[in-house]
Amino acid sequence: MMAHKLGKGILTALAAVVILLVSSPLVFAADAIPAGESYVKVIFAFGAMLGAGLAIGLGAIGAGAGIGNAANGACQAVGRNPGVQGKIMTVMLVGMAMAESVAIYALVVALVLLYANPYVRYFLG
Repeated sequence: MMAHKLGKGILTALAAVVILLVSSPLVFAADAIPAGESYVKVIFAFGAMLGAGLAIGLGAIGAGAGIGNAANGACQAVGRNPGVQGKIMTVMLVGMAMAESVAIYALVVALVLLYANPYVRYFLG
């Protein structure tokens, strides 16, 4: 019974966080529309902000998982064979750099969506 209540509480908190994250870009996008204009600008700005947030969020999760996996493998390998620590650390750092590049690409995508969106001319004229 306690696990059911805990699961219900976690689900409620997760739903509240999702609603907050989805609704906040719409609030900030409301400044994009002047008086008397259509809501196309707001919807477009909302989509761009939501896409940028998802891009950087998912990219950061992927990079964090990749870096953690690389560090875990390196720690286990050094624990099994401490004599090759230098080679293992070199390979680990290269792997971590590759995983971190995912987050950098996600940042670039987010910045393009926010500041240099190629679809602005199609939606906003």
